[in-house]
This record gives sequence, structure tokens and C-alpha cells, in this order.
Amino acid sequence: MKNKRQAQILKIINEKDIETQEELAEELKKLGMNITQATISRDIKELRLVKVLTPSGIYKYAPLERSDNTTFDRLIRVFSESVISIEHTNNLIVIKTIAAGAQAAASAIDAMNWSEVLGCIAGDDTILVIVRDNSMVEEVLRRFSKMRG
Repeated sequence: MKNKRQAQILKIINEKDIETQEELAEELKKLGMNITQATISRDIKELRLVKVLTPSGIYKYAPLERSDNTTFDRLIRVFSESVISIEHTNNLIVIKTIAAGAQAAASAIDAMNWSEVLGCIAGDDTILVIVRDNSMVEEVLRRFSKMRG
């Protein structure tokens, strides 16, 4: 069931510009799949989907392919263009982004595979980055600053 659903998700985002999880849920519902927002959120994470800017100026879901330098460069650009502020306390870094920018910015962070970063959690406009140790925070902040340009 999960593999079939995820295959349908990839087909849907390939054929249509899907901006939100709600739109994706509606498309799946049309195919007879009633699933929860939590399931869609997990599928998005497992499929490594990110929001990318389309030529028409809207953000849509698209797969992240590590081997694709264009996508990787686009993620860095999305990070730099969407981050509003970065603050930290101890080993936690909170990144504020423009509305709907957190998922793509967090995907850029994940794609970096920095050993200092234990993980990150993204909402709509906020990312929580967990750094392994307080002593590593300044290095991670320096790298974020470099990504912002």
C-alpha cells in the first residue's frame, strides 16, 4: 500500500504543480486513497520531496536528487532567499524563513550531510536544527552564513 501510494505521489507531482500537502491529499482522494496529513508528511520526507520555485513564480513539490547539481544549487539558492533570521541557544538553532520556505531550506541543510548536525525539523516557516554538541554550534552558524551569501 505504501509503495503504491508513494508511486502515485511521484506521478502526481510530476504531472501537476502541487503547492501544499492539502492539494496532494485531494489528488490522492480522487484516486480513492483517503490518508491523513501525517501520512502525507511522512511520505514527503521519505520521498525527499522539496518545494522548488517554478517559472510561473509558485512553489511546488519536486523530488530531491543528490546527484543532480542543478537541484542542489537550487536548494542552496532557496535557502539563501528564504531565510529571514537565525538564532541559537545551546545546541539548538532556530531558523525563520518566509512562509512555506522551511521545507526546502531544511532539505538544503539535510543535503549538506554535516556531521555536526544531528537533524532538523521543519514546519511551514521555522526550522529547528539540532547540533550534536554546543562546541560545534559556531561552525554550523558560520556555514549557514556562508550559504546565505
